[in-house]
Amino acid sequence: MANQIAGVYEKIIECAKKEFLEKGFLNASLRTIAAAADTSTGSIYTRFGDKEGLFDAIVSPAIDGLKSMFLSIQDDFHSFPADVQKESMGKYTKSRIQDMIDFIYDNYDEFRLLLDASYGTEYQSFLDELVDIEVDYTYRYMKVTGCRSTESGEVSETFIHIIVTAYFNGFFEIVRHQMPKKEAERYVAMLSDYHMAGFSTVLY
Repeated sequence: MANQIAGVYEKIIECAKKEFLEKGFLNASLRTIAAAADTSTGSIYTRFGDKEGLFDAIVSPAIDGLKSMFLSIQDDFHSFPADVQKESMGKYTKSRIQDMIDFIYDNYDEFRLLLDASYGTEYQSFLDELVDIEVDYTYRYMKVTGCRSTESGEVSETFIHIIVTAYFNGFFEIVRHQMPKKEAERYVAMLSDYHMAGFSTVLY
């Protein structure tokens, strides 16, 4: 059977990455992928179900891994006492953001696909999921540290959502601009400093 031929699965994945990156999900052709992989479209359907199943097989381990890591980072931080959270938020964020950068660069093509080629799939709004996680945990932080600006209603959840969205869009510019990793690390460090300085003006 075709799905038992060694190396075919890996070849399809390799050729699919190239096709999706060049044309995006909607315009990518399974026929082109099959021809490049020296196999048939039937073998792709057998292994992956359809084009979206193929895209999912490529990107889901990367985004699931990043979300799992991000949630773990958040849970670890929010296990600290309130005073420790307040004193160490900036330092902790910087120390753990490197883990996320490392993971992204270990799965670089997959994140390029998620950012630039996922329109038309369930993954086109993956950044929104990360934003929602951050907004939720930011509100937890503000409540546990007694942030007066949120208790008074001066800072709303809508505002928090806007600034968190801006941060994550900025963060993933390291992929959109295809920055070398060292340059990306410097960029994210500067972005994080800028973001934390801005937060300090509204979280009091």
